[in-house]
Amino acid sequence: MSKKKVFALRLSPEMMEALEKWAADDFRSINGQIEWILNEALKKSGRLKKKKQ
Repeated sequence: MSKKKVFALRLSPEMMEALEKWAADDFRSINGQIEWILNEALKKSGRLKKKKQ
């Protein structure tokens, strides 16, 4: 199992509310939604190495 690093993230109330709604729409936790958003952005920018299959 891969280790995950814990860190604090400060968001405006408006951004947090939008993330909560988006996560609920996608049936994810807020943490899961943030991870998904970051993962997609990293893949799109070519900054995330592809996993070996």
